[in-house]
Amino acid sequence: MEITFSLEEIDSAAKEILLHNVKKTMLFHAGMGVGKTTLIKAIARQLGVTSMTSSPTFSLVNEYETVTGDTLYHFDLYRLNSETEAYDMGLDEYFYSGNLCLIEWPEKTPNLIPLDHTSITIKQLPDGRRHLTVK
Repeated sequence: MEITFSLEEIDSAAKEILLHNVKKTMLFHAGMGVGKTTLIKAIARQLGVTSMTSSPTFSLVNEYETVTGDTLYHFDLYRLNSETEAYDMGLDEYFYSGNLCLIEWPEKTPNLIPLDHTSITIKQLPDGRRHLTVK
């Protein structure tokens, strides 16, 4: 599936992603500043998360509750120094918890990522819109 959207249309794009039969583990691939966190916030809103969402850049993981009482984990792995560091912190336990895991910078932990996942690649277009591919 492919979607092109403006930032004003991000909530509609998030809704469309969730209708695409995504897996519990969702990987977000994009360069710095392209909108991974912004899209994840929109997905959280679509799932009924009402608490304040923010980037877990320094904490590595934020936990939210959806309107249905499910747990959503949002990871930002950018600051990880090694996959061993992630393993020592128990990140693999989150990934295999059965809860929804939205992961920024998954390339930092390639051997810990569940095989059954959805991959989302975001590219910024010259006109400022975003183009994403969901696989």
